[in-house]
Amino acid sequence: METTKKDSINGGEFLVRDTAAKDIFIPAEFSEEQRMMAQACQDFIDTEILPHIEEIDSMKNPDLVPGILKKAGELGLLGISVPEAYQGLGMSFNTSMLIADIIGAAGSFSTTYGAHTGIGTLPILFYGTEEQKQKYLPKLATGEWAACYCLTEPDAGSDANSGKTKATLTADGQHYLLNGQKMWISNGGFADLFIVFAKIEDDKNLTAFIVEKDFGGITMNEEEKKMGIKGSSTRQVFFNDCKVPVENMLSDRQNGFKIAVNILNIGRVKLGAGVLGGCRQVIKNALTYSSERKQFGVSINTFGAMKSKLAEMAIRTYVSESLCYRLGQDIEDRIDALIGDGMEVNQAKLKGVEQFAMECAIAKIHGSEVLDYVVDEGVQVYGGMGYSADAPMERAYRDARISRIYEGTNEINRMLMVGMLLKRAMKGEINLFEPAKAVGEELTSVPSFEMIDTTELFTAEKDALRKLKKVFLMIGGKAAMTLQAKIEEEQEIMMNLADIMIEIYAVESALLRTEKRVGIKGEAACKHQIAMVQVYLSEAVDRVTAAGKEAIASFTSGDEQKVMLMGLKRFTKVDPINTKELRREIADDMISRGKYPYFE
Repeated sequence: METTKKDSINGGEFLVRDTAAKDIFIPAEFSEEQRMMAQACQDFIDTEILPHIEEIDSMKNPDLVPGILKKAGELGLLGISVPEAYQGLGMSFNTSMLIADIIGAAGSFSTTYGAHTGIGTLPILFYGTEEQKQKYLPKLATGEWAACYCLTEPDAGSDANSGKTKATLTADGQHYLLNGQKMWISNGGFADLFIVFAKIEDDKNLTAFIVEKDFGGITMNEEEKKMGIKGSSTRQVFFNDCKVPVENMLSDRQNGFKIAVNILNIGRVKLGAGVLGGCRQVIKNALTYSSERKQFGVSINTFGAMKSKLAEMAIRTYVSESLCYRLGQDIEDRIDALIGDGMEVNQAKLKGVEQFAMECAIAKIHGSEVLDYVVDEGVQVYGGMGYSADAPMERAYRDARISRIYEGTNEINRMLMVGMLLKRAMKGEINLFEPAKAVGEELTSVPSFEMIDTTELFTAEKDALRKLKKVFLMIGGKAAMTLQAKIEEEQEIMMNLADIMIEIYAVESALLRTEKRVGIKGEAACKHQIAMVQVYLSEAVDRVTAAGKEAIASFTSGDEQKVMLMGLKRFTKVDPINTKELRREIADDMISRGKYPYFE
């Protein structure tokens, strides 16, 4: 789609730079073509998945899910990111985000879909030779073949590079023999193609291979019995002298770990979007049930406590939408800029995502935790029925829990994003320490009592946002200076800093989305979106305050600690708002419309 000239921002710079509303993408800007693609995806879910959801989860018909995946390929849904030269649709990054979003309402199938189109296909697209792409991508894009990704091992989870699977070159130099065990392999039970990571000889780093099921030497355990996503095939896979042609090495020797890291960055941002469809479906079900369920002679959605739940589910979903699509377009714009500068297309795509790796982690963390919140409250709205397998909330609750674990646990992602920020700052790629020093000097100066003109929309909110950024700079700068290289050993502090970063990015994204929408639709038409920003900001300030206190208390003492706590209090001081009434207004709007109406 065409976009206006924008002021480009680098990954992580949201902490030290203001962004204009005109420079972000919002869902209201999706083109007609993108909306038609999203509707086709929704129609596919409504006709091919939801009517068979019980049968999918039972896994009694081993041909059902592979058949649905193939139908998705026939519709083009598996080839969104694959170029037309390889029988894909070659659509934009944010379009692939949109489809991941819609497919998120498909329960277990969303994992099947994500494993195939993401970690199963993208390694070949980005790192394969032309011959490998010509051979495999058309089969994957059309659904003729199903793909899976074999990285995790029993003793190599978050520390993926410690895997023990071995690849040994045969005496004639024509093949590698793979030997080892992989676990938690999504789509493993029916995959035709495996992306496998192994070490050659005593290499320090992994090497990746494209392995066809028909190569032989592949055996599997029975399907894992899981808490949720029961309809997603999950197997342990064993390689026993699996004979892989040397030409099926993917990229260069020892480049496997780099492939894994870069593909996981893409997986994280796609997962951030991929929970949104599920959130909206749960909200819709909760709205319907709370309208139909009568207690004390009235629908339970007339009660204030119920309205508060419904509204909060919507608020957090709206914020996650805002940050995901802002990020998706930032990545897309960076890709386009790199291509314009002469970089090869696939290299530009990888570099574009890598630039925003911190924000990808934020999207994954925020989205997965919002989904967990939404499904938990969804169960509560249903009450006893929510605990029953006869109601939709029980499945949604179980299915959601995996999102905080795969694509890197949220704890690992929190530490990675802060560590990456500090490394970029040390390299001079982000001017972090100069603003942090300025905030430190501000702490010892006389506070300004200048009144903020709150008559203009979002003036007070933007002032509060700038102060939240000062909280991060104050604590992060002091922690980096005090702890230096040891800061990465202080995981609790890293987690506190990550939580502050997440809230800043979330608040800013929702605020800018709403400001831009007001500019398009007018303030009156955005009344409820404005309320959502105000409520979320109020909550975010409290969360930042809690994380800030914990961090400050963990590495400071005496007068230094008192000064920083005073600074925290100064930077998190906001005027209280009537969140009760704002939530009621949001809930009443949704109840009247019978759905979550803000994805526009």
